[in-house]
Amino acid sequence: MARHFQYGFSRLGAYRRRCSRWVLENNVEKLAARLGLGERQLRRLFFQHLGASPVSVAQTRRVLFAKQLIHDTQMPMTDVAAAAGFSSVRRFNETFLRLFHRPPRALRRKSASREEEKDIVLRLRYRAPYDWENMLAFLRARAIPGVEVMEAGRYLRTVEVDGEVGSIAVAHLPKKQSLEVSIRFPDVKSLPAIVARVRRLFDLGADIETIDQHLSADPALARLVTLRPGLRAPGGWDGFEIAVRAVLGQQITVVAARRLAGELVKLHGRPVPEASRIHPALSHVFPTAGRLASAPSIGLGMPAARLATLKAVSEAAVADANLFRPFGGVEETVARLKAIRGIGEWTAQYIALRAVREMDAFPATDIGLLRGAASIDGAAVTPANLLGRAESWRPWRAYAAQHLWAADGNILTNNSVMAG
Repeated sequence: MARHFQYGFSRLGAYRRRCSRWVLENNVEKLAARLGLGERQLRRLFFQHLGASPVSVAQTRRVLFAKQLIHDTQMPMTDVAAAAGFSSVRRFNETFLRLFHRPPRALRRKSASREEEKDIVLRLRYRAPYDWENMLAFLRARAIPGVEVMEAGRYLRTVEVDGEVGSIAVAHLPKKQSLEVSIRFPDVKSLPAIVARVRRLFDLGADIETIDQHLSADPALARLVTLRPGLRAPGGWDGFEIAVRAVLGQQITVVAARRLAGELVKLHGRPVPEASRIHPALSHVFPTAGRLASAPSIGLGMPAARLATLKAVSEAAVADANLFRPFGGVEETVARLKAIRGIGEWTAQYIALRAVREMDAFPATDIGLLRGAASIDGAAVTPANLLGRAESWRPWRAYAAQHLWAADGNILTNNSVMAG
Protein backbone atom coordinates (compact mmCIF):
# COMPACT_ATOMS: atom_id res chain seq x y z
CA MET A 1 0.00 0.00 0.00
CA ALA A 2 2.79 2.41 0.85
CA ARG A 3 4.37 1.77 -2.53
CA HIS A 4 1.05 2.46 -4.26
CA PHE A 5 0.67 5.67 -2.25
CA GLN A 6 4.21 6.79 -3.13
CA TYR A 7 3.60 6.06 -6.80
CA GLY A 8 0.37 8.05 -6.72
CA PHE A 9 2.02 11.05 -5.13
CA SER A 10 4.99 11.09 -7.45
CA ARG A 11 3.10 10.49 -10.71
CA LEU A 12 -0.59 11.31 -10.29
CA GLY A 13 -1.78 14.79 -9.36
CA ALA A 14 -5.29 13.44 -8.92
CA TYR A 15 -4.13 11.34 -5.96
CA ARG A 16 -2.92 14.49 -4.20
CA ARG A 17 -6.34 16.09 -4.64
CA ARG A 18 -8.11 13.02 -3.25
CA CYS A 19 -5.88 12.98 -0.19
CA SER A 20 -6.33 16.73 0.36
CA ARG A 21 -10.11 16.36 0.23
CA TRP A 22 -9.96 13.53 2.76
CA VAL A 23 -7.96 15.71 5.16
CA LEU A 24 -10.43 18.58 4.74
CA GLU A 25 -13.52 16.41 5.06
CA ASN A 26 -12.26 14.04 7.75
CA ASN A 27 -8.83 14.11 9.42
CA VAL A 28 -5.30 12.79 8.99
CA GLU A 29 -5.96 9.74 11.15
CA LYS A 30 -8.93 8.68 9.03
CA LEU A 31 -6.99 9.26 5.81
CA ALA A 32 -4.15 7.08 7.08
CA ALA A 33 -6.60 4.32 7.97
CA ARG A 34 -8.26 4.61 4.56
CA LEU A 35 -4.87 4.12 2.87
CA GLY A 36 -3.80 1.32 5.18
CA LEU A 37 -0.92 3.35 6.64
CA GLY A 38 0.16 4.53 10.05
CA GLU A 39 -0.42 8.21 10.76
CA ARG A 40 3.31 8.87 11.19
CA GLN A 41 4.09 7.06 7.94
CA LEU A 42 1.47 9.14 6.13
CA ARG A 43 2.97 12.38 7.41
CA ARG A 44 6.44 11.22 6.37
CA LEU A 45 5.22 10.46 2.82
CA PHE A 46 3.60 13.88 2.57
CA PHE A 47 6.84 15.60 3.57
CA GLN A 48 8.87 13.35 1.27
CA HIS A 49 6.79 13.96 -1.85
CA LEU A 50 5.18 17.36 -1.20
CA GLY A 51 7.43 19.00 1.36
CA ALA A 52 4.54 19.79 3.69
CA SER A 53 2.19 18.17 6.20
CA PRO A 54 -1.23 16.79 5.14
CA VAL A 55 -3.01 19.64 6.91
CA SER A 56 -0.82 22.28 5.21
CA VAL A 57 -1.47 20.76 1.79
CA ALA A 58 -5.20 20.64 2.45
CA GLN A 59 -5.28 24.23 3.71
CA THR A 60 -3.31 25.42 0.67
CA ARG A 61 -5.83 23.80 -1.64
CA ARG A 62 -8.66 25.48 0.29
CA VAL A 63 -7.05 28.91 -0.10
CA LEU A 64 -6.29 28.37 -3.80
CA PHE A 65 -9.88 27.35 -4.48
CA ALA A 66 -11.18 30.41 -2.64
CA LYS A 67 -8.78 32.59 -4.65
CA GLN A 68 -10.10 31.12 -7.89
CA LEU A 69 -13.69 31.84 -6.86
CA ILE A 70 -12.74 35.43 -6.02
CA HIS A 71 -11.01 35.90 -9.38
CA ASP A 72 -13.48 34.13 -11.66
CA THR A 73 -16.87 34.86 -10.11
CA GLN A 74 -18.92 37.56 -8.43
CA MET A 75 -19.97 35.30 -5.58
CA PRO A 76 -20.44 37.14 -2.27
CA MET A 77 -17.45 36.70 0.03
CA THR A 78 -19.60 34.84 2.56
CA ASP A 79 -20.41 32.26 -0.15
CA VAL A 80 -16.77 32.05 -1.23
CA ALA A 81 -15.73 31.34 2.36
CA ALA A 82 -18.40 28.65 2.73
CA ALA A 83 -17.62 27.06 -0.64
CA ALA A 84 -13.91 26.85 0.17
CA GLY A 85 -14.60 25.22 3.52
CA PHE A 86 -13.69 27.99 5.95
CA SER A 87 -15.41 27.67 9.30
CA SER A 88 -16.17 31.41 9.46
CA VAL A 89 -15.81 34.59 7.43
CA ARG A 90 -13.50 35.92 10.13
CA ARG A 91 -11.13 32.98 9.67
CA PHE A 92 -11.38 33.44 5.90
CA ASN A 93 -10.40 37.12 6.13
CA GLU A 94 -7.58 36.47 8.58
CA THR A 95 -6.08 33.77 6.35
CA PHE A 96 -6.03 36.02 3.29
CA LEU A 97 -4.57 38.95 5.21
CA ARG A 98 -1.80 36.70 6.50
CA LEU A 99 -0.99 35.13 3.13
CA PHE A 100 -1.60 37.98 0.70
CA HIS A 101 -1.43 41.04 3.01
CA ARG A 102 -4.76 42.15 1.58
CA PRO A 103 -8.40 41.38 2.35
CA PRO A 104 -10.09 38.86 0.01
CA ARG A 105 -12.17 41.55 -1.72
CA ALA A 106 -9.01 43.34 -2.88
CA LEU A 107 -8.07 40.27 -4.94
CA ARG A 108 -11.20 40.43 -7.09
CA ARG A 109 -10.37 41.24 -10.68
CA LYS A 110 -11.68 44.59 -11.85
CA SER A 111 -12.45 43.08 -15.24
CA ALA A 112 -14.90 40.59 -13.75
CA SER A 113 -18.53 41.07 -14.71
CA ARG A 114 -20.63 42.95 -12.17
CA GLU A 115 -23.88 41.44 -13.35
CA GLU A 116 -25.80 39.07 -11.13
CA GLU A 117 -24.72 35.55 -12.02
CA LYS A 118 -27.23 32.74 -12.25
CA ASP A 119 -24.49 30.14 -12.75
CA ILE A 120 -21.02 29.90 -11.28
CA VAL A 121 -18.45 29.72 -14.08
CA LEU A 122 -14.95 28.40 -13.46
CA ARG A 123 -11.97 27.50 -15.62
CA LEU A 124 -10.15 24.23 -14.97
CA ARG A 125 -6.70 23.96 -16.53
CA TYR A 126 -5.12 20.85 -18.02
CA ARG A 127 -1.75 19.86 -19.42
CA ALA A 128 -1.81 20.11 -23.20
CA PRO A 129 -2.42 18.46 -25.55
CA TYR A 130 -6.06 17.54 -24.94
CA ASP A 131 -8.12 15.58 -27.48
CA TRP A 132 -11.48 17.21 -26.79
CA GLU A 133 -13.17 15.87 -29.92
CA ASN A 134 -12.56 12.23 -28.99
CA MET A 135 -13.63 12.88 -25.40
CA LEU A 136 -16.86 14.49 -26.58
CA ALA A 137 -17.49 11.72 -29.12
CA PHE A 138 -17.07 9.08 -26.42
CA LEU A 139 -19.52 10.82 -24.08
CA ARG A 140 -21.97 11.65 -26.88
CA ALA A 141 -22.28 7.99 -27.89
CA ARG A 142 -23.24 7.06 -24.32
CA ALA A 143 -25.31 10.10 -23.32
CA ILE A 144 -28.35 9.08 -21.25
CA PRO A 145 -31.56 10.91 -22.22
CA GLY A 146 -32.70 13.20 -19.42
CA VAL A 147 -29.29 13.09 -17.71
CA GLU A 148 -26.85 14.19 -20.42
CA VAL A 149 -27.02 16.52 -23.42
CA MET A 150 -24.48 17.43 -26.12
CA GLU A 151 -24.97 20.83 -27.70
CA ALA A 152 -22.69 23.19 -29.65
CA GLY A 153 -19.54 21.36 -28.65
CA ARG A 154 -20.51 21.32 -24.95
CA TYR A 155 -21.26 18.52 -22.52
CA LEU A 156 -24.17 19.15 -20.15
CA ARG A 157 -25.55 16.91 -17.42
CA THR A 158 -27.54 16.75 -14.22
CA VAL A 159 -25.69 16.26 -10.94
CA GLU A 160 -26.51 15.22 -7.40
CA VAL A 161 -24.31 15.83 -4.36
CA ASP A 162 -25.38 15.09 -0.78
CA GLY A 163 -29.04 14.97 -1.69
CA GLU A 164 -29.10 18.30 -3.59
CA VAL A 165 -29.58 18.36 -7.37
CA GLY A 166 -28.48 20.72 -10.12
CA SER A 167 -26.70 20.72 -13.47
CA ILE A 168 -23.44 21.63 -15.17
CA ALA A 169 -22.20 22.55 -18.64
CA VAL A 170 -18.62 21.95 -19.80
CA ALA A 171 -16.97 23.64 -22.79
CA HIS A 172 -13.44 23.55 -24.19
CA LEU A 173 -11.19 26.62 -24.24
CA PRO A 174 -8.19 25.32 -26.22
CA LYS A 175 -6.35 28.66 -26.36
CA LYS A 176 -6.44 28.83 -22.57
CA GLN A 177 -5.70 25.10 -22.14
CA SER A 178 -8.77 24.90 -19.95
CA LEU A 179 -12.30 23.61 -19.65
CA GLU A 180 -14.98 26.15 -18.76
CA VAL A 181 -17.47 24.74 -16.28
CA SER A 182 -20.84 26.39 -15.64
CA ILE A 183 -22.43 25.18 -12.40
CA ARG A 184 -26.04 25.65 -11.33
CA PHE A 185 -26.39 24.20 -7.85
CA PRO A 186 -28.25 25.31 -4.70
CA ASP A 187 -25.45 24.71 -2.16
CA VAL A 188 -22.13 26.52 -2.64
CA LYS A 189 -20.48 24.17 -0.14
CA SER A 190 -20.73 21.45 -2.78
CA LEU A 191 -18.60 23.36 -5.31
CA PRO A 192 -15.29 21.62 -4.41
CA ALA A 193 -16.93 18.21 -4.80
CA ILE A 194 -18.47 19.20 -8.15
CA VAL A 195 -15.17 20.55 -9.46
CA ALA A 196 -13.35 17.40 -8.32
CA ARG A 197 -15.85 15.21 -10.15
CA VAL A 198 -15.55 17.26 -13.33
CA ARG A 199 -11.77 16.89 -13.18
CA ARG A 200 -12.16 13.14 -12.77
CA LEU A 201 -14.73 12.81 -15.54
CA PHE A 202 -12.56 14.67 -18.05
CA ASP A 203 -9.23 13.28 -16.81
CA LEU A 204 -7.76 16.74 -16.28
CA GLY A 205 -5.03 15.58 -13.91
CA ALA A 206 -3.25 13.37 -16.43
CA ASP A 207 0.42 14.04 -17.14
CA ILE A 208 -0.33 13.33 -20.78
CA GLU A 209 3.15 14.07 -22.14
CA THR A 210 4.67 11.46 -19.84
CA ILE A 211 1.94 8.96 -20.68
CA ASP A 212 2.20 9.45 -24.46
CA GLN A 213 5.98 9.22 -24.33
CA HIS A 214 5.82 5.97 -22.38
CA LEU A 215 3.29 4.37 -24.72
CA SER A 216 5.23 5.50 -27.78
CA ALA A 217 8.05 3.12 -26.84
CA ASP A 218 5.89 0.50 -28.57
CA PRO A 219 6.27 1.34 -32.31
CA ALA A 220 2.75 0.17 -33.22
CA LEU A 221 1.18 2.11 -30.37
CA ALA A 222 3.36 5.12 -31.22
CA ARG A 223 1.48 5.46 -34.51
CA LEU A 224 -1.82 5.67 -32.62
CA VAL A 225 -0.43 8.24 -30.19
CA THR A 226 0.73 10.36 -33.13
CA LEU A 227 -2.77 10.19 -34.63
CA ARG A 228 -4.47 11.22 -31.39
CA PRO A 229 -2.14 13.25 -29.17
CA GLY A 230 -3.69 14.08 -25.82
CA LEU A 231 -6.24 11.25 -25.90
CA ARG A 232 -7.65 10.92 -22.38
CA ALA A 233 -9.28 8.09 -20.47
CA PRO A 234 -12.84 9.27 -19.70
CA GLY A 235 -13.94 8.87 -16.10
CA GLY A 236 -17.44 9.17 -14.72
CA TRP A 237 -19.49 11.55 -12.64
CA ASP A 238 -20.31 8.89 -10.06
CA GLY A 239 -18.82 5.47 -9.37
CA PHE A 240 -22.17 3.78 -8.85
CA GLU A 241 -23.54 5.26 -12.07
CA ILE A 242 -20.58 3.87 -14.03
CA ALA A 243 -20.99 0.45 -12.43
CA VAL A 244 -24.68 0.33 -13.36
CA ARG A 245 -23.93 1.44 -16.91
CA ALA A 246 -21.30 -1.28 -17.19
CA VAL A 247 -23.79 -3.95 -16.12
CA LEU A 248 -26.42 -2.59 -18.52
CA GLY A 249 -23.84 -2.75 -21.30
CA GLN A 250 -22.90 -6.39 -20.82
CA GLN A 251 -23.24 -8.30 -24.11
CA ILE A 252 -25.30 -5.63 -25.90
CA THR A 253 -24.64 -2.64 -28.16
CA VAL A 254 -23.85 0.87 -27.01
CA VAL A 255 -27.15 2.06 -28.43
CA ALA A 256 -29.12 -0.63 -26.58
CA ALA A 257 -27.31 0.09 -23.32
CA ARG A 258 -28.05 3.79 -23.69
CA ARG A 259 -31.74 3.03 -24.21
CA LEU A 260 -31.86 0.83 -21.09
CA ALA A 261 -30.12 3.53 -19.05
CA GLY A 262 -32.71 6.05 -20.22
CA GLU A 263 -35.53 3.74 -19.12
CA LEU A 264 -33.85 3.22 -15.75
CA VAL A 265 -33.65 6.98 -15.22
CA LYS A 266 -37.34 7.44 -16.13
CA LEU A 267 -38.36 4.73 -13.67
CA HIS A 268 -36.10 5.57 -10.74
CA GLY A 269 -34.36 8.91 -11.36
CA ARG A 270 -35.19 11.94 -9.27
CA PRO A 271 -36.64 14.92 -11.17
CA VAL A 272 -34.59 18.10 -11.36
CA PRO A 273 -36.50 21.37 -10.75
CA GLU A 274 -36.68 23.56 -13.85
CA ALA A 275 -34.81 26.36 -12.09
CA SER A 276 -31.84 24.01 -11.61
CA ARG A 277 -31.62 22.96 -15.26
CA ILE A 278 -28.94 24.57 -17.40
CA HIS A 279 -30.69 22.95 -20.37
CA PRO A 280 -34.43 22.15 -20.55
CA ALA A 281 -33.75 18.53 -21.60
CA LEU A 282 -31.90 17.82 -18.36
CA SER A 283 -34.85 16.41 -16.48
CA HIS A 284 -33.58 13.77 -14.02
CA VAL A 285 -30.52 12.77 -12.01
CA PHE A 286 -29.24 9.21 -12.21
CA PRO A 287 -30.80 7.02 -9.50
CA THR A 288 -28.79 6.47 -6.33
CA ALA A 289 -27.67 3.10 -5.00
CA GLY A 290 -30.09 3.42 -2.11
CA ARG A 291 -33.02 4.00 -4.42
CA LEU A 292 -32.30 0.97 -6.59
CA ALA A 293 -31.41 -1.25 -3.65
CA SER A 294 -34.76 -0.53 -1.98
CA ALA A 295 -36.88 -0.70 -5.16
CA PRO A 296 -39.30 -3.69 -5.16
CA SER A 297 -38.60 -4.11 -8.87
CA ILE A 298 -36.11 -2.46 -11.22
CA GLY A 299 -38.61 -2.89 -14.04
CA LEU A 300 -36.30 -3.21 -17.04
CA GLY A 301 -36.79 -5.72 -19.82
CA MET A 302 -33.51 -7.62 -19.54
CA PRO A 303 -32.30 -11.06 -18.43
CA ALA A 304 -33.07 -11.99 -14.81
CA ALA A 305 -29.39 -12.65 -14.09
CA ARG A 306 -28.44 -9.14 -15.13
CA LEU A 307 -31.26 -7.63 -13.10
CA ALA A 308 -29.97 -9.59 -10.11
CA THR A 309 -26.50 -8.15 -10.74
CA LEU A 310 -27.90 -4.60 -10.76
CA LYS A 311 -29.52 -5.32 -7.41
CA ALA A 312 -26.29 -6.83 -6.05
CA VAL A 313 -24.22 -3.82 -7.17
CA SER A 314 -26.74 -1.45 -5.57
CA GLU A 315 -26.70 -3.34 -2.29
CA ALA A 316 -22.88 -3.50 -2.28
CA ALA A 317 -22.64 0.25 -2.87
CA VAL A 318 -25.04 0.93 0.00
CA ALA A 319 -23.10 -1.40 2.31
CA ASP A 320 -19.70 0.11 1.43
CA ALA A 321 -19.54 3.87 0.80
CA ASN A 322 -15.91 3.45 -0.36
CA LEU A 323 -16.64 0.72 -2.90
CA PHE A 324 -15.64 2.89 -5.87
CA ARG A 325 -12.73 4.70 -4.23
CA PRO A 326 -9.10 3.66 -4.84
CA PHE A 327 -7.67 1.22 -2.34
CA GLY A 328 -4.55 -0.78 -3.13
CA GLY A 329 -3.63 -1.45 -6.75
CA VAL A 330 -5.67 -2.51 -9.74
CA GLU A 331 -5.49 -6.19 -8.79
CA GLU A 332 -7.00 -5.52 -5.36
CA THR A 333 -9.67 -3.30 -6.88
CA VAL A 334 -10.68 -5.89 -9.49
CA ALA A 335 -10.79 -8.67 -6.89
CA ARG A 336 -13.00 -6.54 -4.63
CA LEU A 337 -15.43 -5.83 -7.47
CA LYS A 338 -15.52 -9.42 -8.68
CA ALA A 339 -16.75 -10.45 -5.25
CA ILE A 340 -20.10 -8.87 -6.18
CA ARG A 341 -22.53 -11.37 -7.65
CA GLY A 342 -22.58 -11.19 -11.46
CA ILE A 343 -19.45 -9.02 -11.85
CA GLY A 344 -16.85 -10.75 -14.03
CA GLU A 345 -13.37 -9.78 -15.16
CA TRP A 346 -14.43 -7.48 -18.03
CA THR A 347 -16.97 -5.56 -15.95
CA ALA A 348 -14.61 -5.26 -12.98
CA GLN A 349 -11.78 -3.92 -15.17
CA TYR A 350 -14.15 -1.45 -16.83
CA ILE A 351 -15.44 -0.16 -13.49
CA ALA A 352 -11.87 0.04 -12.18
CA LEU A 353 -10.89 2.15 -15.19
CA ARG A 354 -13.76 4.62 -15.33
CA ALA A 355 -15.14 4.70 -11.79
CA VAL A 356 -12.17 3.96 -9.53
CA ARG A 357 -9.72 5.62 -11.96
CA GLU A 358 -7.17 2.83 -11.90
CA MET A 359 -5.01 3.92 -14.82
CA ASP A 360 -3.53 0.45 -15.20
CA ALA A 361 -6.91 -1.25 -15.60
CA PHE A 362 -7.08 -3.25 -18.82
CA PRO A 363 -10.07 -5.42 -19.88
CA ALA A 364 -8.06 -7.69 -22.19
CA THR A 365 -11.08 -9.82 -23.17
CA ASP A 366 -12.88 -6.82 -24.64
CA ILE A 367 -13.72 -7.41 -28.27
CA GLY A 368 -13.03 -3.79 -29.18
CA LEU A 369 -9.53 -3.98 -27.70
CA LEU A 370 -8.87 -7.20 -29.60
CA ARG A 371 -10.11 -5.67 -32.85
CA GLY A 372 -8.07 -2.52 -32.24
CA ALA A 373 -4.93 -4.55 -31.60
CA ALA A 374 -5.59 -6.64 -34.70
CA SER A 375 -5.98 -3.48 -36.79
CA ILE A 376 -2.46 -2.31 -35.95
CA ASP A 377 -0.84 -5.76 -36.08
CA GLY A 378 -2.60 -7.04 -39.18
CA ALA A 379 -3.47 -10.35 -37.51
CA ALA A 380 -5.92 -11.73 -34.97
CA VAL A 381 -4.95 -11.29 -31.31
CA THR A 382 -5.97 -13.43 -28.34
CA PRO A 383 -6.65 -12.01 -24.87
CA ALA A 384 -3.62 -13.86 -23.51
CA ASN A 385 -1.35 -12.44 -26.21
CA LEU A 386 -2.74 -8.96 -25.67
CA LEU A 387 -2.17 -9.17 -21.92
CA GLY A 388 1.42 -10.21 -22.48
CA ARG A 389 2.07 -7.39 -24.88
CA ALA A 390 0.39 -4.89 -22.55
CA GLU A 391 3.00 -5.52 -19.84
CA SER A 392 5.26 -2.97 -21.49
CA TRP A 393 2.43 -0.40 -21.38
CA ARG A 394 2.17 -0.49 -17.58
CA PRO A 395 1.39 1.55 -15.54
CA TRP A 396 -0.69 3.33 -18.21
CA ARG A 397 -2.60 0.43 -19.77
CA ALA A 398 -5.91 2.32 -19.49
CA TYR A 399 -4.60 4.91 -21.96
CA ALA A 400 -3.30 2.20 -24.27
CA ALA A 401 -6.78 0.69 -24.15
CA GLN A 402 -8.29 4.03 -25.12
CA HIS A 403 -6.02 4.20 -28.18
CA LEU A 404 -6.95 0.66 -29.19
CA TRP A 405 -10.65 1.41 -28.81
CA ALA A 406 -10.22 4.54 -30.89
CA ALA A 407 -8.43 2.46 -33.55
CA ASP A 408 -11.49 0.21 -33.77
CA GLY A 409 -13.75 1.99 -36.27
CA ASN A 410 -16.93 0.49 -34.76
CA ILE A 411 -16.33 1.65 -31.22
CA LEU A 412 -18.81 4.52 -31.16
CA THR A 413 -21.77 2.91 -32.82
CA ASN A 414 -22.55 -0.75 -33.01
CA ASN A 415 -20.38 -2.86 -30.75
CA SER A 416 -20.88 -4.09 -27.22
CA VAL A 417 -17.66 -2.85 -25.69
CA MET A 418 -17.41 0.15 -23.38
CA ALA A 419 -21.19 0.39 -23.44
CA GLY A 420 -21.24 2.36 -20.21
